[in-house]
Amino acid sequence: MQDMTAVLDRRLQSVKASRVTNAAGRVRRYDGQIVHASSFPASVGTECRVACENGGWAEAEVIGFLDNYTVMVLTGGSAPLLAGARVETVQRADVVQVGDGLLGRVFDGAGGELDGLSPAYLNEHWPLRGERVNPLRRRPVRETLDVGVRALNGLLTVGRGQKIGIIAGSGVGKSSLLSCIARYTEAEVVIIGLIGERGREVAGFVEELSTAPSFAHTSVVAVPADQSPVLRLRGLHRATAYAEYFRSKGKHVLLMIDSLTRVAHAQRELGLALGEHPTTKGYPPSVISLIGSVLERAGLDGQTGGSITGVYTILADGDDITNDPIVDTARAILDGHIVLSRKQAEQGIFPAIDVNASISRTMVDCVSPSHVARVRKFRRYLSLWEQNRDLMLLGGYQAGQDPELDSAFQLHPQLVGYIAQGMQERSNFVESEARLQTLLP
Repeated sequence: MQDMTAVLDRRLQSVKASRVTNAAGRVRRYDGQIVHASSFPASVGTECRVACENGGWAEAEVIGFLDNYTVMVLTGGSAPLLAGARVETVQRADVVQVGDGLLGRVFDGAGGELDGLSPAYLNEHWPLRGERVNPLRRRPVRETLDVGVRALNGLLTVGRGQKIGIIAGSGVGKSSLLSCIARYTEAEVVIIGLIGERGREVAGFVEELSTAPSFAHTSVVAVPADQSPVLRLRGLHRATAYAEYFRSKGKHVLLMIDSLTRVAHAQRELGLALGEHPTTKGYPPSVISLIGSVLERAGLDGQTGGSITGVYTILADGDDITNDPIVDTARAILDGHIVLSRKQAEQGIFPAIDVNASISRTMVDCVSPSHVARVRKFRRYLSLWEQNRDLMLLGGYQAGQDPELDSAFQLHPQLVGYIAQGMQERSNFVESEARLQTLLP
């Protein structure tokens, strides 16, 4: 009974908070989902409602100011608006409701329940865009995080509090790898933000994940590609705020965002609508600023002892990981990156991790020197095989001329076997390290 009373009280307060506070302005221009209204006192992030031709209301959010206009984006898609339509402010969207009721649930960008279950009981609040943390509170990454994937545990060890990117073209297995990590990780809490992805993929991802025992300590924020750019950005900030809340409770959190590129696309839409000049490949400066601010929200908190390990997927257009501005910007801030190879995916190797093109910058601080030495030897053998493969196949090399090259060709099938792992197979850190030691004593 007390729980039900608390839920009713929360609903009542939500209704009070959503009451209109001011008659604001009038629509002067409407282009797609972008609305320009006569200037009125409302800061960026304020939720508004706009009168529609059919007598209803369209939801919008203030994103900035241009000339003498207040610029808003419709959060519910296009609506039948007329010039001169009334605009009213509702409330600021700068806090989110949080609590243990987040776990085992699926939410949208506005915090609504997508799983059809009863409203989640959330009795605390957290800033949507987080709290600025003194950098001296950040502890160095020293402990490993078991993610259940052998190639990552053994060759690209992830540390608690690390920020790492998964870089690949479309259809190479980014979402599948995320699904394995989410199901098999030892993290106490898993927060997943599915931002800008196809609705079918979102449904399939959640359906697969919900059958795993780990879903009880997982929360999903899903904002498909057909949602407005404001909601996509809000979904990113909401997922990160959820992770920050649990970190403040001393929990070790795994935050996964799929994908950072779709987030950049959403910010590009808003930036161009506000008159920003596109710079590198059509991205305005606000995109670069957003990526830096979002990635820096992950990490260790020396005060609470909690951590956020961030895993962010990055879509490389045309499989180009060298000239993509989003890839370059994120890679400069991240503590490592995992590159997925289309060539390996076509060979049926899953996960299709290109070990020599990937790196974990915190690995040397998390594992023993002997482990690091084996990984370097593993990389060396892979590189030798790749460089001399054609020579060997053409008969231009005779065995016995180079003992190291002989070992590389002899061990190559076992090296590939170490990387390959079935979707239903879990390999913890101890097993991954032991198998690497057996392969390269």
